[in-house]
Amino acid sequence: MLKTLNGETLLYPIIGDPIRFVKSPQRLTAEFESRDHNGMCVPMLVPDGTLDCVLRGLGTIPNVRGLLITMPHKNTMFAYCATSSETSKLLGVVNVARRNGDGSWHGDMLDGVAFVAAQRKKGAKPEGARVLQIGAGGAGSAIGVALLRAGVRELVLHDANQSRLDDLVRLLSGLGRGRVLAGPPDPTGCDMVVNATPMGMSPEDLLPVSANLLTSSMFVGDVVAGHGATPFIQAAKAVGCKTADGVEMVEAGMELMPDFLLGK
Repeated sequence: MLKTLNGETLLYPIIGDPIRFVKSPQRLTAEFESRDHNGMCVPMLVPDGTLDCVLRGLGTIPNVRGLLITMPHKNTMFAYCATSSETSKLLGVVNVARRNGDGSWHGDMLDGVAFVAAQRKKGAKPEGARVLQIGAGGAGSAIGVALLRAGVRELVLHDANQSRLDDLVRLLSGLGRGRVLAGPPDPTGCDMVVNATPMGMSPEDLLPVSANLLTSSMFVGDVVAGHGATPFIQAAKAVGCKTADGVEMVEAGMELMPDFLLGK
């Protein structure tokens, strides 16, 4: 518990649905305390379709100084940001927001850089790599940008939503960073394999990529956190792949979020 919890404590809610799996409240609050900042991250269950009402309420509370945004609000929240980072403007997505001086929101999308940082820490080498990424949603879009900026040679994208997939291929191709194309969920010939979908959150979920297509030379990354080692990560380890999971991505993000929220 925050030792200085009092009437001057600043609040940084994390909003989403589901919310029970998040670890950010404990970790971010501890980080604030280590920096002698009287702040606390609190979980808020905000169902889809209720964001407008929630933000109107939070906007009237001066000691709510920042937000962490998770599913399903990352796209919707962008429209409520008066200012935002270049990555957020490119993708129309945010996962963190802080107050501007006038009380409006400034948004950024840290999922991509956090994901790549976690991969590098565990031994991934994106420079010159051929990568298969499953998922073209909010987190997947940011990860795609970050991978290309990290020097990926070719990025193969797959998503069940064909329209969303086509849009992301066009968007990322415009960066001029590396070849971007749509393809099947087949990692043959790839150096890295990325699951940027919620697949693995439920026990009945299928694997994003067939386990028998993985080889020990591939680095496998997964965004799913809070559920232990996902079946996908387990399958990758079983064949000798190096891996980084969603918890490690969250930990990398925890190194980035406090600086953003405190305007460093």
